[in-house]
Amino acid sequence: MKIYYSLLAVIALGLSGCALKETPPMNYYSLDIGKMPVVQHSKYATKVLKVSYPKPLTQKLTDRIRFSYSSSDRGVYQNSQWSNTLEKLIEGNIITALQQSRLFKAVLPYSSTAGDDLRLESMIYDFSHHVRGNESYAVVSIEFALIDTHTGQLIRTKRFSYREETRTTNAKGYVEATNKILHRLGVDLINWFKVT
Repeated sequence: MKIYYSLLAVIALGLSGCALKETPPMNYYSLDIGKMPVVQHSKYATKVLKVSYPKPLTQKLTDRIRFSYSSSDRGVYQNSQWSNTLEKLIEGNIITALQQSRLFKAVLPYSSTAGDDLRLESMIYDFSHHVRGNESYAVVSIEFALIDTHTGQLIRTKRFSYREETRTTNAKGYVEATNKILHRLGVDLINWFKVT
């Protein structure tokens, strides 16, 4: 009988060991637009710009990192996520890029109570990791609208779309490729303002 109880104890410990397997740690990633060029002479040098939260066209923006295997087969990484909600990260990086460029007197988040002359709105069409067979790439597609806040008039719109191959097919490779895209987006956005 003693052997029976000892055997049950060993089996119970073995089973509990299986149940207590550690889950892989969560990896947190952020976006980094990098260093932006400075504009020497800008027609917006006396203007205050507010940057609105980006709005998603189809899916709610969260802190989950998205991937897709086809136009209908989508998911999120289980052990990797953004360090904040994606809309907050994108907004912060756009503000950083435009502040570094010195195009404006000030670049503020939309939540600021300060007065503004212009508002930059954005619509996100795609911001995800695409895996198609042997191909793996980051995709970013965002449309920007510049609005005169005094008149409500739409000044200009432009959609920026990018695709960058990833070094690896995991979240880390995707984030690295996305940061390369973000840098290109920042430079292109600054150039867009220079000719607006």
